[in-house]
Order: sequence, then structure tokens, then C-alpha cells
Amino acid sequence: MMTLYQFESCPYCQMVRQRMSDLLLTYVCINIPRDRSKRQQVIDVSGQPTVPVLVDGDIVLSDEEDILRHLDAHYVSKAG
Repeated sequence: MMTLYQFESCPYCQMVRQRMSDLLLTYVCINIPRDRSKRQQVIDVSGQPTVPVLVDGDIVLSDEEDILRHLDAHYVSKAG
């Protein structure tokens, strides 16, 4: 199961969530604090405090463009 680290009002996170919804993907959404100094959970996963971060198996992606490319490459043909 994929895990998305994000916070609701982040426009980049919204882009990723929208693409995942469009692809009808199931994932766990972890809401992290907006305050970067309180983001130890996402730092532990990705090594940095910015979001979005997507974990898909052994793959950790920490840039929305990389995440969108990954989703398109691996899940577009599987979604209907």
C-alpha cells in the first residue's frame, strides 16, 4: 500500500492527491504538521522536511513532479 505524507492546504500535495484519486488508487494519507520544525516523521522517511512524499514499496519520492511521473508510469494503464 502506498503512503502519502502531506498536509491539506499544500497545493503540491493537492496535485498528487488529485492524480491518485483520478487513478482510483488506494493509499494511506499521513497528515504532517505545517510547521517544518515539527516534521520528524517525514524526515525519518525521506531525509528532508518538505512534502509531498510518496512511499510506494521500496521507492521514496519527495518531489511532486517525480511523484506524478511515477504514478503515470506505473498506474495509468492499470486504472480503467
